[in-house]
Amino acid sequence: QVQLVESGGGLVQAGGSLRLSCAASGRYTMGWFRQAPGKEREFVSAISWSSGRTVYADSVKGRFSISRDNAKNTVYLQMNTLKPEDTAVYYCAAAQSGLATAQTMGVRGFGSWGQGTQVTVSS
Repeated sequence: QVQLVESGGGLVQAGGSLRLSCAASGRYTMGWFRQAPGKEREFVSAISWSSGRTVYADSVKGRFSISRDNAKNTVYLQMNTLKPEDTAVYYCAAAQSGLATAQTMGVRGFGSWGQGTQVTVSS
């Protein structure tokens, strides 16, 4: 029901940083997922619209940070200390359920998706 547009992907060296942005209006739980070629789409992080609570996959905890600016209708994913294994297409997604439910359901819990932005980390 909501159109999402990601930006900020690119090519960086290992150890570098990128910040992804997602333009999205509405009171949704927002999440980031990623998918490498031949692999399943996996959960990266999510943030609640109401409380601002955040959750992270163990693989990115301590390196990535999700945030949102509701006034600007924008969600961000700050990615630091990037590793080659972070290489993937990153997708912004929106869920109408709360944070806990959306996280539990994973991909199935998010009904709206952006087109994705490529993140490539070279060694």
